[in-house]
Amino acid sequence: MKANNDQCSPQCLRHEQKYKIDRLQFDVLRKNLSTLLEPDPNMGNADHYHIRSLYFDDFRNSAFLEKQAGTYRREKFRIRIYNRSDAFIKFERKTKIHNYILKESVRIKRDEADRIIAGDMGFLANSKHRLLREFYYKSRCNIMKPVAVVEYDRVAFIHPVGNVRITFDTGLRMGLASFCFFDFEVCTMSIVRESDVVLEVKYDGVLPLFICGLFPDTIRPQSSAGKFAMCREQHMTVTGNSTCVLQCKRRD
Repeated sequence: MKANNDQCSPQCLRHEQKYKIDRLQFDVLRKNLSTLLEPDPNMGNADHYHIRSLYFDDFRNSAFLEKQAGTYRREKFRIRIYNRSDAFIKFERKTKIHNYILKESVRIKRDEADRIIAGDMGFLANSKHRLLREFYYKSRCNIMKPVAVVEYDRVAFIHPVGNVRITFDTGLRMGLASFCFFDFEVCTMSIVRESDVVLEVKYDGVLPLFICGLFPDTIRPQSSAGKFAMCREQHMTVTGNSTCVLQCKRRD
């Protein structure tokens, strides 16, 4: 798995626009975009790739509640893997600042991910990565715990002008109470209809006009619903619980 083009340095703020579209709109846009943009290298020879993320929240459920309230500045932490493999694991912080997104990430090892998930975070205190040290501080002050597993299939296109990245996410699913993040045979629950697709348009500065012209006026308005919040809300509905701490053992 190669680094995604939408990863930014801590100084880089990017636009991120989200839309809910149907399968027909997806098929048309995918065909049009493929004529002008390059496919994301992460797809390799396939027509999509798989993403699974484990999100963290504090004892106040701040990440979820601030998202629901539309707080001007908010953040969430997650561990992310690709194509059901633990060969490439990222720890990320995604910060929303009004209409802009700042994403910071660092690659971690499987044993480090297992320790973080289990709540054994003391080793992060002396990490050489600032992001991990800050997460350790927040975990000690605010009791950060894993609360939601989110997975989906992604189709993505990129363009160098404006560092554009356009993604289509389908098959949004969440892990249930019995799951383990690295258990790739675990049962998951669908969150959206099979025909629903989440479109995200990400770019620096200004989106080139020739790319804007590929999107019809029918794709409006922007959606405020995030995949984390959708899964978190559904989990609370299913379990009647506001917390879901993952307790799982590594499979050798």
